[in-house]
Formats: sequence, C-alpha cells, structure tokens
Amino acid sequence: MAARRVAQSSINWSSLAERVPANQRSSFGAFKTKSDIYVRAVLANPETPPKIDWANYKRLIPVAGLVDSFQKQYDALTVPYPKDTVSPQVDAEIKDSQSEIASYKKASEQRIQNYQKEIAHLKSLLPYEQMTMEDYRDAFPDSALDPINKPTFWPHTPEEQVGYKSKEQLEAEAQGHH
Repeated sequence: MAARRVAQSSINWSSLAERVPANQRSSFGAFKTKSDIYVRAVLANPETPPKIDWANYKRLIPVAGLVDSFQKQYDALTVPYPKDTVSPQVDAEIKDSQSEIASYKKASEQRIQNYQKEIAHLKSLLPYEQMTMEDYRDAFPDSALDPINKPTFWPHTPEEQVGYKSKEQLEAEAQGHH
C-alpha cells in the first residue's frame, strides 16, 4: 500500500483567517505557525525511504544470517497511515447544515417577499405629513383612532379610558363573586 503524501497545504488559510474573531487572532497565528512547522518537517523527508544495498552489507558483515534477518524485518515493517474515522461525521454534519441553510434561505426569501409587499404598500400611501386623520384611518385601520364608533380619551391608552379595570381589580372581583 502506497502511503499518501501530505499535500503542501490543503487548508485555505486566508479564507480561514477572515472567519477568526479578533480576540482569537493570536491563537490562530500560533496554530498556523505550528501547522507550517509540521508540514515543512514532513516535506523535508523523501516520499519513499532510501533503498538499502543489502548485497553490500552481506559482503561486509561476517556474521551469517544477520543481514538476512535485518532485511526480512525491514521489509516486513509497515508504518500504517492513520485511518480516517472522522470524515463520515463531518460529511453528515455538512449535509445537515446544508439542509438547515436551504430551509433558512427559503424562509428568508418568504420574509423578503412579505417585506417587499409592505414596502410597496407604504410607498403607495400619501406621505405622512400630507395625511389627514381619515387618510390615516384608511391606511392603518387597526391603529387609528375611531372617534365615532369607539371614542377614547387622551393619551388614548387603555388605563385612561372609562370603565378600565386593572388586572388586580378583575382578580378581586372574580374572587368576590365566588
């Protein structure tokens, strides 16, 4: 099995740096420096180990079988590349976040359409400075004063109106009737 060679750097450091908050920039710089040191250390070594001239060693070393033993052990030695067990989890998280992003975009587009309708409605109205009380009532029937059907007293808050009862008064009346 051929060992995978670590790429120069598969990390887009500039786009990652844009996402780092200002208070963590020093930690990010230290992390990048450490990563660069590791990558340089790996790239300093050749991709494949140097070939050993076993015949030369067999000729030079008088002990019978010693070089053959070393050669057998050397050829049997394999350094395993770490098994990737995290990629499926990352892919699952990416897939989940993609669906969340898609639903958020869909909801946002719906909100944008609603806001554009509201903006179009507001632009179609008379400027506020030019509105009469009747124009305001026609444009905003829920919040406009209705002096004919439902007259109120200034400052037109519920507490200032005739017949208003506070929450405590209503609770006291409810207990008094029982």
